Amino acid sequence: MEEHKSTVRAVERALDILLCFTDGTDLAMTEIAERVGLHKSTVHRMLATLEERGFIARDSASDRYRLGMRIWELSTHLSNNDDPAIILLPEMERLRDELGETVSLYIRDGDDRLRVQAVQSGQAIRRVAPVGARLPLYVGASSKVLIAFAEEADREVLMNGKSWPTGFDRKQLEEQLEEIRRIGYATSVEEREAGAAAVATPIFHRSGKLAAALSVSGPASRLTLKKMRDYAPIIMNSARLMGTMVK
Repeated sequence: MEEHKSTVRAVERALDILLCFTDGTDLAMTEIAERVGLHKSTVHRMLATLEERGFIARDSASDRYRLGMRIWELSTHLSNNDDPAIILLPEMERLRDELGETVSLYIRDGDDRLRVQAVQSGQAIRRVAPVGARLPLYVGASSKVLIAFAEEADREVLMNGKSWPTGFDRKQLEEQLEEIRRIGYATSVEEREAGAAAVATPIFHRSGKLAAALSVSGPASRLTLKKMRDYAPIIMNSARLMGTMVK
C-alpha cells in the first residue's frame, strides 16, 4: 500500500512539473522547484527522468528547461473529431472577418476560465488573445457567461466557493448574472485589463448543456457599449450555429 502511494505521489509530482510550463516556455530548475514546492534535489532527479523520456528538454548553455518533443508527438494524436477549438475555428474566423475584432473561445476549468482558441483581429490596434491563457472566473464577460449559464448546482458551488477575492461583491454579480441569463450575453469594459472591452455569449451542446463562451474583444475606445450591444445578436447567431457543431 505504501509503495502504491509513493508511486502515485511520484506521478503527481511529475505532472506538476510539466504543468509549470503552461505559462512559461523555459524555466530554470530553481523556478520549477519553487512552483511545485519541492526540494531542488528531488526536482533535479525528476527532470532528469523526464528529459531521458523526451518530455523535457534542457538547454545546456543556459541550464534552463522547456517541454520536449515527446509532448508535441503526443499532441498530434489528439482526436479532433470532438474538439470545439478545431471544429469551431472556421466560424470564428468568419465572425472575425465580419466584425473586425478578436474572437476567442473559453471553457471553464475549475475556478478559472481557459482560452482554448482565438482568432486575432487584423486591425493595427487590437486585443491580443494568446491561446492557453488561464484567467480568473470572477471578472470579464466570458467569465460571467460561464457562471451564468452553468448548471444550477455548479453555479451554487461557484458562488459559495472560497476563491473570490476579499471584498468582492457577490450580490452585485448575482444580479448581473440574472440579467445576462435574461438577455443572453455579457459585456465588460476594463474589468480585467485597462483599455480592453469584450462581449460574450454562451455556446450550448446539442444536449442543452453549456459548452463554451464565445467572446469578441477589442480596445474599449473602439468596442463601445453601444457597438457591443449592436454586435450581440450577430455573435449570438454565430454561437447558435456553433452549438449545432459540437456534441
